[in-house]
Amino acid sequence: MTLAIAGDVEEHRGIIITCSYEARKFGVKTTMPIWQGKKLCPELIVLKPNFDRYRKTSIAIFELMRQYTDLVEPVSIDEGYLDITGCAELGSPIEIADSIQKRIFETMDLPCSIGIVPNKFLAKTASDMKKPMGITILRKRDVPLILWPLDVGEMHGIGKKTAEKLNSIGIETIGDLAKAHDVTLRQILGINGLKLKERATGIDGRAVDPESIFDHKSIGNSTTLPKDITNQKELIDILEQLSTKVALRLKNKKLVGQKIGVTIRYKDRRTITRSRIVENHFFEKADIHRLAVELFKKHWNGEKVRLLGVTAFEVMDKEAAYKQLDLFSYEKDAEKESLYYAMEKLQSKYGKEIIKRGVEAAEKKGQAETSFSKDYLDNLRLKE
Repeated sequence: MTLAIAGDVEEHRGIIITCSYEARKFGVKTTMPIWQGKKLCPELIVLKPNFDRYRKTSIAIFELMRQYTDLVEPVSIDEGYLDITGCAELGSPIEIADSIQKRIFETMDLPCSIGIVPNKFLAKTASDMKKPMGITILRKRDVPLILWPLDVGEMHGIGKKTAEKLNSIGIETIGDLAKAHDVTLRQILGINGLKLKERATGIDGRAVDPESIFDHKSIGNSTTLPKDITNQKELIDILEQLSTKVALRLKNKKLVGQKIGVTIRYKDRRTITRSRIVENHFFEKADIHRLAVELFKKHWNGEKVRLLGVTAFEVMDKEAAYKQLDLFSYEKDAEKESLYYAMEKLQSKYGKEIIKRGVEAAEKKGQAETSFSKDYLDNLRLKE
């Protein structure tokens, strides 16, 4: 069936979130406007998403996986790593993979592709090879024959921007990357270049970690006010500054939150922290500010405020979070991709200061702050 999932199915300006394999054969793909998808495939059926169904199905899939091993690491709503090293009593790796695939199809009517490999990088690569219903065995000794001839941009973990940087120094294939000089890679990509080279040779020492999506607990910022304030508008403006900083830190670390918290300290040093879980994961400044203001208005008693804080709790990697964002937000993100890419091109050519998003520029302004989240990742900078 040529099927696509999108937001405003009645509006041709809507963005396609995902589509069936039958639709992809016509050139339909994620983030494509509905009108363009319809042009490529006139018989395309466009439906609205059902996030509740996706969430329940995802939970069921991972519960099924955990019946084979406790070492299950979710990486997205429908992807995960399983370490079956200690599962010999359940059969050979191919028998275990075949059992998982058949049970998911029989109980949920869903196809799945599986990679049987020695590490996480090769798992992602192999599981993509025979979609939608295949099992691929990929050993390290197979890497030169199977992976090295591919374009470097096809390698998992390399985006368009990184591929362009590699192409600019003559690295066109995954094999070129595997054979590249360390000094050259470090010059253009930093330490990440050396990690990508290891991946290109089939090396990946990362263990399957069931707790990895909970590594980060919270991202927050607070500020002690220069004077005690009772003016609500001033306090809301300060919450906006704090929300901007929290949003930027989430963006830099590629994280999202699902619980928002506000801290209020009064003139007499009485301090309260109030929080609530929200239905959809958040990372945009506007959403963080709106949620923080709602909490503040509900719990502020009108007295003079000495300190304010905003925190995103229950944060996790963006890729690991269920896509429960409302479609309006999703479409706005997709529409901005071309803008972000243009900004990156300008910064690459003329320097980082030539142009900045408002959120990034705002970070350098404002009052002295302290972080009450004790974020141990402050000194890390995640790269593409």
